[in-house]
Amino acid sequence: MVIGFIEFKLRYTRAMNKAIFNIDNKRVWVAGSRGLVGAACMSVFERQKCVLVNDPHRTALDLRSEDDVHDFIQQEKPNIVVLAAAKVGGIGDNAVNGDAFYHENRAIQNAVINAAAQNNVEKLVFLGSSCIYPRDCPQPIQEEYLETGELEKTNEGYARAKIEGIRLCQEHRRNGHDFISLMPCNLYGKNDHFVSGARPHVIPALMMKLKQAIENKDSSITVWGTGKPLREFMHVDDLAGAIVHALRHYSADDPINVGSGSEVSINELARVLCNISGYKGNVVFDSSMPDGTPRKILDSSKMRSLGWMPRINLSEGLSSVWQQASCRG
Repeated sequence: MVIGFIEFKLRYTRAMNKAIFNIDNKRVWVAGSRGLVGAACMSVFERQKCVLVNDPHRTALDLRSEDDVHDFIQQEKPNIVVLAAAKVGGIGDNAVNGDAFYHENRAIQNAVINAAAQNNVEKLVFLGSSCIYPRDCPQPIQEEYLETGELEKTNEGYARAKIEGIRLCQEHRRNGHDFISLMPCNLYGKNDHFVSGARPHVIPALMMKLKQAIENKDSSITVWGTGKPLREFMHVDDLAGAIVHALRHYSADDPINVGSGSEVSINELARVLCNISGYKGNVVFDSSMPDGTPRKILDSSKMRSLGWMPRINLSEGLSSVWQQASCRG
């Protein structure tokens, strides 16, 4: 039988994107369900045909304790673990407290990943970050660039911990465990840290600056760095969708990048947020403060080849998050 090109392409795509792991009726534990990524994952999994295990991190479980996590997994028997728990922060917090970011994230990763392996969890998703790649590696960043150069100093502690998490998953894969690693670009969403100080990432930090400037009728806001660095941002709901898709369609040693595919300078980002918020004042860049990596955009072609695509463009996503953040008072 002769078929047309379009029908052939549809059949080929369906065959290529056929699920290799079924999440239906599986018990899913999202470790870190209160955080930016974890909360988005919970919302997505609630719409799937699976059973969500209550995240005890809301109460007393210390995710840094391998014994405690082992006992929890042994008791609750999740089939799937999504490791979304992590100590995170902005460039200032990372630069000053690099050791804390390294040691706490390493402890969480070791406890959850090792306990999952010991209890024969069917599949685990470990979430890293685009900061694992060298500061000056070629752009867009491909997965094979990992550990080919020096890391960005302002977030080296966090990055080193995440690299060790990838290697730990690979070690367990060699022993037959289906553990995979996803490397997302810079994320934003409604459950980010909307507080003042050094902790927030750039988008919530800028939103809080703008909110305060509007309330105080300030004539200008000050932003760290020169405004020149280029960054790739993705709404966290798109990452949550990618996690579910990767659970179904991906199983390999290599980490896999997940990004929006578009980039914007910090200067442009600030202007977009000014337009969204209605702020009419000036944006002043403090070049005495660190910029971080000059450019950082991921090559997400491998993830796209599995049939996943982001849905939320930056302007729409920022507008939605601004409205939600502004309602917090």
